[in-house]
Amino acid sequence: MKRFIIALFLVGLMSCAALAAEDGAAIYKAKCAMCHGANGEGKAGPKLAGTSLTADQIADALMKGTEGKKAPHSKPIASLTVDQATAVAAYVKTLQ
Repeated sequence: MKRFIIALFLVGLMSCAALAAEDGAAIYKAKCAMCHGANGEGKAGPKLAGTSLTADQIADALMKGTEGKKAPHSKPIASLTVDQATAVAAYVKTLQ
């Protein structure tokens, strides 16, 4: 019985991780792709594909803003939660 419960927990945990990754992609496509490109190639905004920034640095920039950057990155993106910013950052790191 213990093994069954542990297996069920692990399946649930993996499902949550997969949903978070999908959410990051969906949020990126809805809020970021218009400037950074669908594949992070850069359009009106800088290229993100292959960035040297860490996922933590990306999430931090989304949550706190970066002085001297153009809007919307000069201020925190208020519509994002910490979990969403983390998911977007993880997705950006997958872009090549």
